Amino acid sequence: MNKTLRFMAVPTLALGALALSGSPAMAADQSYQSTLGQLNGSSASGTVTVHVTGNQAHAVLKVSGLAETFMDAPYPHVQHIHGGAQGVCPTPAADGNGDGVINTTEGAPSYGGIVTTLSTSGDTSPAAGLDLKVAGQGGSYTIDRTFDLTPEAKAALEAGTAVVVVHGLDPATLSPAAQAAKSDLVPELPLAATSPALCGTLTAGQMAMPVGGADTGIAQETGTDTGALAVGTGLALVALAGGAYVVRRRTAAA
Repeated sequence: MNKTLRFMAVPTLALGALALSGSPAMAADQSYQSTLGQLNGSSASGTVTVHVTGNQAHAVLKVSGLAETFMDAPYPHVQHIHGGAQGVCPTPAADGNGDGVINTTEGAPSYGGIVTTLSTSGDTSPAAGLDLKVAGQGGSYTIDRTFDLTPEAKAALEAGTAVVVVHGLDPATLSPAAQAAKSDLVPELPLAATSPALCGTLTAGQMAMPVGGADTGIAQETGTDTGALAVGTGLALVALAGGAYVVRRRTAAA
C-alpha cells in the first residue's frame, strides 16, 4: 500500500506544478502623469503622461496656448524630462538676476538637468535637447513617442524627481530688459527662446497589470482570471489523482 501511495503522489504533484506553471508571466507597468503649470507669465497649458514597461516608455504630451510664431515661422518649442534635483518647478524666487524671467539655468536647481528629450522624432537623448528641428511647432501640438529610458530617466521617475519642462516664451510678454537679453544656453538666440513656459512634476499613478502577452494580436478573455484558473485546474488534478488512489486502494483491499 505504501508503494502505491508513493507511486500516485509523484504524478499528482507534477500535474499540480504543471498547471501552475501554465499561468502567463505578469509584468507590472507603471504610469506617470502631470498637469503642466505656467512659468514666466506664460498663458499656456498642457498635460503629459508617461507609461513605462520595463526599460521602455510611451510618452504623450499635449500643449496649447504657447507662443505661436518666431521670425515669421512656427515657434519651435523644445521640451524635456529633467531629473536629478529636487523634482519641483521653480518659484519666482529662482529669478536670480531680477530680470523677471526664470531662465533655464536658474530653474535647474529645482528640476535638474535633461534626462530625456521629448522630441517629435529621432533622438530622445539629452544631446537633442536644443535641436530645434525636432521641437514642437506652433502654439498647440501633441508629441506621442515611444523610446528607451536612460538609467537617469528611469531613476528620476522611480524617485519622484522627474519634471517635464516646455521651453519658449513670447518675447512681447517680457520686460524690455528681458526682451533684449540673450539665451543663457544658446547666445545666438534670445532669452525668450529657451526659457521655461510650462512645468510639471511627473507623479506615479496606479499600476496596470496586463492580462495577456504584449502585441500578440489575439483577443484576451478579460472576464477570466488566468492565474486562478491555473490554480483551480491544479487542485482539480490533485483531487482527481487522489480519487484514483482511493479507487486503487479499495480495489486492492477487495
